[in-house]
Amino acid sequence: MTTRSARRIRRSLQPTGAAVAALLALSACSSGSGSTDTASSSKPSGTITVFAAASLKESFTTLGKRFEKEHPGTEVTFSFGGSDTLAASITGGAPADVFAAASTRTMKTVTDQGAAAGTPGTFVRNRLEIATLPGNPDGIRSLKDLTKPGLKVVLCDKAVPCGAAAQTALKTGGLRLTPVSYEEDVKSALTKVVLKEADAAVVYRTDVRAAGDKVEGVDFPEAAEAVNDYPIALLDEARNPGTAQAFIDLVKSAEGQKVLTSAGFLTP
Repeated sequence: MTTRSARRIRRSLQPTGAAVAALLALSACSSGSGSTDTASSSKPSGTITVFAAASLKESFTTLGKRFEKEHPGTEVTFSFGGSDTLAASITGGAPADVFAAASTRTMKTVTDQGAAAGTPGTFVRNRLEIATLPGNPDGIRSLKDLTKPGLKVVLCDKAVPCGAAAQTALKTGGLRLTPVSYEEDVKSALTKVVLKEADAAVVYRTDVRAAGDKVEGVDFPEAAEAVNDYPIALLDEARNPGTAQAFIDLVKSAEGQKVLTSAGFLTP
């Protein structure tokens, strides 16, 4: 029997008979003495670790700072990267409290291993966009334009959500594209254009927006067929589940959604 299975069995056991009576008596004593402040003890506190898709870096950093301000004494640390890499780390035993992935497929690798506590919920969606050099000197107006000879195009690795979405978009358009490189995550792909090491990259529109005037964005209709849902989950091995859930609640709240939609994310 695995440790996680044993923990689940222990959690499922319920007190009966004399144990229930003892618990009721203890509860009565506690409420009468006023020595324990239950509300205070349930307030978010301590440190949590959030594993999140690279495309969430700007938004989640903002929300992390806001969470710490709203709950003095808390600290939110982040690990951003390709969703598949993060999922592999989680299933491999890396300590984390929350996982926010850029696709339901990636989250499924975590839930299939029993590493998520409960059912993950989609909190935003994201759509692809072409990032070009400032001013779009190559005159890129469509996904098909990326197949022009001599154009240096970068894609995300096919295994990560932004890469899988790009392949779906290309298939929808009946296009074949051989990039100069496949990058490990969306930020790495965008950086190639920012550094002028590539003429264009297929990334998320949230990343184009975050880059400001360092790149120019080009929408393309095939992106509508490759929209990614972003699920978030409390992890089964969370060391600070109460505070982790409070952070998830902030992400899903109207306040959190405002930060995310301002960054270009779509509501679920």
